[in-house]
Amino acid sequence: MWGWLRNRREHKEFYDFFKRELGFTPRSVHLYQVAFIHKSKSELTPQGRRINNERLEYLGDALLTSMVAEMLFRRYPGKGEGYLTELRAKIVSRKSLNRLAHDIGLAQLIQYNRESQGIFKSIEGDAFEALVGAIYLEKGYRFTRKVIVDRVISRHIDIDAIANADWNFKSKLIDWGQKNRRQVAFEVVHSFEQGPTRRRCYECRATIDGEPYESATDYTIKAAEQQAAEKTYRRLQIQV
Repeated sequence: MWGWLRNRREHKEFYDFFKRELGFTPRSVHLYQVAFIHKSKSELTPQGRRINNERLEYLGDALLTSMVAEMLFRRYPGKGEGYLTELRAKIVSRKSLNRLAHDIGLAQLIQYNRESQGIFKSIEGDAFEALVGAIYLEKGYRFTRKVIVDRVISRHIDIDAIANADWNFKSKLIDWGQKNRRQVAFEVVHSFEQGPTRRRCYECRATIDGEPYESATDYTIKAAEQQAAEKTYRRLQIQV
């Protein structure tokens, strides 16, 4: 068990990552190993319990949402709830977290079934959330917030650029449809539960004049529709 970490090269990558990106050396190595095990690479204990990062992902998701909410509350004292909620959703979206995890080099540490490479759309973002959960369990909330907000997010996410960007692609796509006399609609393709808490996910698809275009999956219908709208809008811009 945990043979990957006994490899000298990967052992070095493991500690180099923490020192370079997070600024500390982990002590509870086993905890972080679990954070990097995707469910496709689950290991079984003698008692039949599956070991993977889903439980840590669940914990990290809640913590990250709280930390980003506090950060935005302090950063934008004059903004209302709706503005802060939308900005937080953009920062902690699957797309944003996947990009963040990729930028800090998290992919090289994730253990997953490489025969299925390419089908796990949120594997890096999920591992990042699991990492947040692992840091919290070892170091506590205050330390975790300082590392994640002050060191990682501040370095790799341009919050002001996100705040100033016009990212309501659902409205933009609907406006495009009205101007071009095209009927834009959104539909829930299907929903499913995932993770140890059976958290519900939704796949939504954008349609134009009844023809299916792009689809996306997220934890809320609104977020999934926004992502599907963005993908469709960008596709239309290329086609024009």
